[in-house]
Amino acid sequence: MDSLRLYTFFAVGSGIALGAYTLLRRKPKGPAELERERRTWLDGIGRITDGTVIDVQEIPSNNGHNAAVLLIYKYDVAGVSYECSQDVTYLRQWINLHSCRLGLPTSVKYDPHNPGNSLVVSESWMGLRQ
Repeated sequence: MDSLRLYTFFAVGSGIALGAYTLLRRKPKGPAELERERRTWLDGIGRITDGTVIDVQEIPSNNGHNAAVLLIYKYDVAGVSYECSQDVTYLRQWINLHSCRLGLPTSVKYDPHNPGNSLVVSESWMGLRQ
């Protein structure tokens, strides 16, 4: 009778350990997923300020895939100037890259606790003025 209890205890403990392992083990997020989560978070908590588009650059990829597109912009927060870039490669359907020119006024959403963390375009918000 004691061995039956011991085997049952071992089987239940193994089942709980296996269940906890599968629930707690998560796949690491890729860079695209982390960037999407950053945009979503910043879209929710960000404050808006005025900025200016400096340039749009296409960086060719080495592996033959689509070129990366960077939107370079600047803005001021509390007397400090920031110059940032945003990878808009996967946001092309929301913006017209040909209308983004030097000096184009834009709105910038930034993190109030870290003003260097900012964006101009997200899935649900557009700061470019056209």
